Amino acid sequence: MSMSTREIRIPLDEVVAVLQDLNEFVVSLDRLGSREASGTADDSTVGRFVADWDVARRLAHARRVISVALDEQLSEEDNAAIDVLCDQGRFYGA
Repeated sequence: MSMSTREIRIPLDEVVAVLQDLNEFVVSLDRLGSREASGTADDSTVGRFVADWDVARRLAHARRVISVALDEQLSEEDNAAIDVLCDQGRFYGA
């Protein structure tokens, strides 16, 4: 499967919702990193952010939006190949 030439359609409202979440996470984590570097945040600050902002659930939702679109628009073989690639990712604590 050539992934560089394939296109997947995702409803605009779902893309915008995912983009909003990702933007919040990126900007917030950047600000937290700056605070840690300047000494105005401690080691638990990022953990509180992740818990308070429901980051895990929101990222899981973003992954689901993309996964549903892939499942609906690609063959089982293509999806299996993508699953293999995803399983090769870097995982914290592994």
